[in-house]
Amino acid sequence: MLWQENDEQIIINTSSEFSFIQNLQYLSRSTNECLFHIHENKVRKAIPMDECTPLVEISEQDEYSIRVQFLGNTRPTSKQVREEVVQYIIEWFDLKTEIKDFYELAKNDAILHQAVVDFNGLRIMGIPDLFEAMAWGILGQQINLTFAYTLKRRLVETFGRSIEFEGEQYWMFPRPSDISKLSVENLVGLKMTVKKCEYLIDVANQIEMGLLTKEMLIETSDIKIAEKMLTKIRGIGPWTANYVLMRCIRFPSAFPIDDVGLHNAIKHVTGSAQKPSKDEIQKLSLSWTGWEAYATFYLWRFLY
Repeated sequence: MLWQENDEQIIINTSSEFSFIQNLQYLSRSTNECLFHIHENKVRKAIPMDECTPLVEISEQDEYSIRVQFLGNTRPTSKQVREEVVQYIIEWFDLKTEIKDFYELAKNDAILHQAVVDFNGLRIMGIPDLFEAMAWGILGQQINLTFAYTLKRRLVETFGRSIEFEGEQYWMFPRPSDISKLSVENLVGLKMTVKKCEYLIDVANQIEMGLLTKEMLIETSDIKIAEKMLTKIRGIGPWTANYVLMRCIRFPSAFPIDDVGLHNAIKHVTGSAQKPSKDEIQKLSLSWTGWEAYATFYLWRFLY
């Protein structure tokens, strides 16, 4: 992925299958988001690095590039750290994935063809940090999206860190070390179930002790092996595992087939009176092989 620095700005090149506005609209879907702010078609986010905390503002430069500016005095002096910031943004917006083949299969697919028309240029907006991705998956289990955002805000604003710029707080998700040392009693005030509190602490401990890393999952290069690694962890079922493999590990064949939102989206697209069964979804998705994650993400956009 090509990028260059220009007058203390960073310009990242994108492909023709990328729309900054489509992705910004996705990021805008909740008014209760706490990990970034959107201002006048620009998104601002604090990106935690080992040495510093850059606050970036990302906007569209032109049809084929995005512009990154460091706000306040947060521009890293180290070029290596600036490169790490760029890599975070590339991963967040999934800019390395070539999605032409997905568009080719989708344009002739009865379920997907309208989605790729309506949301052309959308990428799977990622969650680059493994603990954040797993925690978000746990928080979202068996509740609606609105309440999941409320739980995330409570967790972030209680145990996360923030920096201030122009009177606004820019929060960062808690680190595994922030949660692993806690007890259930420390978390129940957030109004999540005791089980979810236990799961979050367990996952934080696994990651903090190095028993689970993003690199371990990536190096499997195998969706089934990676899924099995995750589902061995208490509180991580197939849905959460595939959500993490989709949003963080970037396995294109990750497929949360039991997701209620996916079922409702297919119901919406087909105009059916009832949600499809798992067997029906498996038949409908036969042509999606290798692109199940993108198919799911695009269908979700009909609902949220």
